[in-house]
Amino acid sequence: MTESPSLAPLFVKAALTSRGRGGALPDTVLRREAVQVDRDHLLAYQRICRFTGTDVLPPTYPHVLGFPLQVSLMSGRDFPLPLPGLVHLENRIVVHRQLTADDRLDISVHAEQLASHPKGQVVDLVTEVDVAGQRVWEGRSTYLRRGRGGDDAAYREKAPALPDRPPAAVLRLPEDLGRRYAAVSGDVNPIHLHPLTAKAMGFPRAIAHGMWTYARTLAALGPKAVEPGESSVWFGKPVLLPNTVEVVVDPDASPLVAGLRSRKDASKVFLTLTLS
Repeated sequence: MTESPSLAPLFVKAALTSRGRGGALPDTVLRREAVQVDRDHLLAYQRICRFTGTDVLPPTYPHVLGFPLQVSLMSGRDFPLPLPGLVHLENRIVVHRQLTADDRLDISVHAEQLASHPKGQVVDLVTEVDVAGQRVWEGRSTYLRRGRGGDDAAYREKAPALPDRPPAAVLRLPEDLGRRYAAVSGDVNPIHLHPLTAKAMGFPRAIAHGMWTYARTLAALGPKAVEPGESSVWFGKPVLLPNTVEVVVDPDASPLVAGLRSRKDASKVFLTLTLS
């Protein structure tokens, strides 16, 4: 692909073609080559997620660059699971070396591991980034299609327990957070934009983007979070907007464990993350 596809038409296409899907995953790889980072866009992303504004790419930023390719693949008529209603269940990112805005990124996306899950079916969307022929970044997004799980359903790695510690930070999330992040990320899924569109999708209010909560938690961990390494995240309950959440961290765990929980109800876990 010579340019990044626009997400809004893809979401509409996916909604209009959601019925009658099934079968195997398409043997398709979508690829963009020599992608140049827009520094203004990078800075806007760093500001909304509270990363330090430098030329260094946050670990979650390449996901934003590859996400339009993910949606393009999933909105295709040959993709077996309908995009509307898919739940972002887990995410894993490996940063092999520090990336900066000077790097020219070759980004590719493919789907794999369509499998039964206790709550339906899951599929992985894999994003890979190369620079000058060298693999520098990998991301794996696991999505769930709710339904009846098969007899062979087996859940993969479970999230670790959230640290039972006082909050390391308290974050107050405004009602318009979803719209502000969508303006930067391009993810205009209606569940994030407005209470009315979220209600039409079964939510009482708009919910925060999972990848924003992932990025914001990493940003709260300081400089270590933007170094080469591996992070995994398990998304729990949706974060209704507006909201007040707590960041909790166990820095002594190996790997480090952090997460987001409700300020009002500490038993309500929104996200659990490991970093190594």
